Amino acid sequence: MADSPSSREAIDRGHYEPTVSDRKILLADADAFFVAVARLTDPEGIGKEPLLVVGGSAEGRGVVTSASYETRAFGIRSGMPMAQALRLCPRLVRASVPGKACREKSRAIRKTLEAFTPIVEPASIDEFYLDMTGTDELYAGEPLAGIAQRIRATVLKETDIAVSIGGGTSKFIAKLAAKQAKPHRGGANGICVVAPGDEASFLSQQRLADIPGVGPRLQERLATHDLRDVKDALALDEEVLVSWLGDRTGRWLFRRMLGIDTSPVVSRARAKSMSHEETFASDLYHDSDLDRELIRLASRVAAELRSKNRLARTVTVKLRDADFTTRQASQTLKQPVDSDQPIAKTARQLLRKLRKARRTAARLLGVALSNFDDETVKNDQLSLFENPEESTFERERDRQLTSAVDHINTRFGHEHIVRGSTVHPSR
Repeated sequence: MADSPSSREAIDRGHYEPTVSDRKILLADADAFFVAVARLTDPEGIGKEPLLVVGGSAEGRGVVTSASYETRAFGIRSGMPMAQALRLCPRLVRASVPGKACREKSRAIRKTLEAFTPIVEPASIDEFYLDMTGTDELYAGEPLAGIAQRIRATVLKETDIAVSIGGGTSKFIAKLAAKQAKPHRGGANGICVVAPGDEASFLSQQRLADIPGVGPRLQERLATHDLRDVKDALALDEEVLVSWLGDRTGRWLFRRMLGIDTSPVVSRARAKSMSHEETFASDLYHDSDLDRELIRLASRVAAELRSKNRLARTVTVKLRDADFTTRQASQTLKQPVDSDQPIAKTARQLLRKLRKARRTAARLLGVALSNFDDETVKNDQLSLFENPEESTFERERDRQLTSAVDHINTRFGHEHIVRGSTVHPSR
C-alpha cells in the first residue's frame, strides 16, 4: 500500500486545497428542455401528451434527444435509439426537435439570467453557469439558495421554461447539485445549494457514475475493483487509483472526489468547435455515396464557419461503422481557412484514411472544424513552387465562389445552390 494518505485523511490534514470557499457559482439547467419547448410550440396538440419524447424517427434510426419525466419511468433516456424507446413504451408520442424555437428559448433564458449577474456562461443550449461571487452588497447578503429561488421563478415567468438550479463553490459542485435538484429526484424542489465546507460530505453521498466525465467504460473499470460509490473510493490512496486507472485518469478522479475545481465561469465563451453530422437511414458502403455525403457536410459546416466570421485550422472527420464502432481522424492545416474547397479536400483525405484502416458499411458521418483563428488577414498567395491542384490552402477564386454562394443561399433559402457532386445521380 502506498504511503500517501487516503482521500479523507488528505482533507483532514489539509494536504489538498479545497475549492475557493468565497466563490458562489450557480448552474441553471432547464428541465427536459426539448420536450418543454416542443409542448410550448403546440400546446393544444403534443403539449397535452404526457408520454412525449423528442428526437428522430424510428424508421430513420433516430435517437431520443429528450424525454418527458413520465416516459423516463419506462427507462427511456436521452441518446437511446428511438426504436428501443418505442419497445419500452409503445404508447409514447414522438415529436421532431423544434430547433429554431429551442435556440430562441435558449437566448431568452440567458437574457433573463444576465439580469442577475453579467457573468453567464452557456455550457450547452439548456445549461448556464452564473458567477455570483462578489454580489453580496447587490443582494444585501441574501443566501445563495434564496437568490437561486428568485432566479428560478423569474426564468419560469419570463420564458415559460422551468429550470433546476445547483449551487456551490465551483462549477463541478454546482453541476452535481443541479442533478440533485431535478424534479424526478425524490423530495427535490428545484434548488440544491452546497454550503462552503460541505463539499466533502456532499460528494461522499454521490455515486462515481454521477461525476461528469465518468462514462460507461470508466464505470466498468471501477466496478472491477468493486468501486461504485464515491465514499468507497475516498478510502483509497491516490496512488492506488493511479495504479488501477493510469496516471492521468487516476489523478483526475482523485481530485474530482475531493471537489477540486478552480475553472472559471467565462462570460460569452465562444464555441471551440463546430460540426455537422448525419445518421443515415440505411448504411452506406460505396465510396461514391460517402464522398457525396461528406462534401455536403463539409460545405454546410464551412458555411456556418463563414457566417460566424471565423477561420479554422483543424478538420476532423467522424465515422461510425454499422457495428457502432466510432472512429475519427484529424488534420491541422498550415494556415486557417473558411472556404469549401480546402475543407472538403482535407475531409476526403481523412475519410480515405479511415476507410483504408477498416472498410465496412457506415451508419454515421460527420465533419468538424476546430482550432479557430479569428484573425481577418489571410495569406492570399501560394508558394511559387507549390502545385495549386494539390494545395489545401485557399485561393482567391475559392473565396469569391463561396461568397457568392453564401449570398444567394442567404437571400433565397438554405442550400438553394449546392455542389453538383453532392447530388445523387438518380436526381
